[in-house]
Amino acid sequence: MGTVARMIPRPEDVEDVAQEVFLSVYFRRDRLRAPELFDLWLYRITVNEAYDYLRRRHCREPWISDLSEEQMVTAYAMAGRKVASDREYQKRIRETVDDLLAAIPEADRILLVLREIEGLSLSELGRVYHTNENVLKVRLFRARQRLLKAIHPLAAPASAADPGRPKWSLRR
Repeated sequence: MGTVARMIPRPEDVEDVAQEVFLSVYFRRDRLRAPELFDLWLYRITVNEAYDYLRRRHCREPWISDLSEEQMVTAYAMAGRKVASDREYQKRIRETVDDLLAAIPEADRILLVLREIEGLSLSELGRVYHTNENVLKVRLFRARQRLLKAIHPLAAPASAADPGRPKWSLRR
């Protein structure tokens, strides 16, 4: 499986190719002349099955040169709109995150950025702040609580059906 996974880019196809390998081994087991060479024989079958899969998949995929000019224009236009809407959405997310972080104290903002955005571990944060992990856990909890309070004015009710228990979501 590891050899197949290194050769096949799509994880969902790795098991299919591995199954083909095991079927080939089963149906070709009488061709193995020296049992001490089984590992090499199995490796060769695995590599060949992976290459066969890649060749079959390559033949099925349409080439961009096979598309008509009209199809190309349509594809580029659709891709351009998708990219533009994704950029706009990412820009709004960044602005929302910046607004939220601006609404909390600077010490909390720095701590949250280091932990949640930069991905520092608690031990790394301990070295930065010269304190132990338990103190940092408490500070992170409190910073997150302040951030949640800052979200409240920016959030909109997702459903007014249950007035007793509001459901909040940031609107896209």
